[in-house]
Amino acid sequence: MLVALPLLVIPVVLYNIVVLTGLLGGAGVVGTDGNLRDILFTIPMASGAGWSVGVGDMILFLSLILLFFELLKSTSSQKVAIVNHALSMILFVVCLVEFLLIKGFATSTFFLIVTMVMLDVLAGFIVTIISARKDLEFGAG
Repeated sequence: MLVALPLLVIPVVLYNIVVLTGLLGGAGVVGTDGNLRDILFTIPMASGAGWSVGVGDMILFLSLILLFFELLKSTSSQKVAIVNHALSMILFVVCLVEFLLIKGFATSTFFLIVTMVMLDVLAGFIVTIISARKDLEFGAG
């Protein structure tokens, strides 16, 4: 049953923990955007410039990796995929409500996470509809 849980719930929960507990810098919801941009580490580049990576960047990186696996899961035609699509839709609604109504969630980082969750929902439903249409056409002939 754990397979039905959308993987993108991980970065959403992680973002919620960071924002709601004030884990970064202790500023809580008020200083969220600045705290997400705080530099975790810097990687020296061949050009001589330094690539600064923040907490928000790491959450987005994790989200992109998990989105890839969610898109792979959406191609499954198992019964558990329907539950996954429904849970992904619920996650999208929760994310959208947080983005629109709660301070600290109106950031570019969270907007991109919400967009990834929306893409997961759309991909899941589109793949399911296309595969159902192919099954219907195959059965009609």
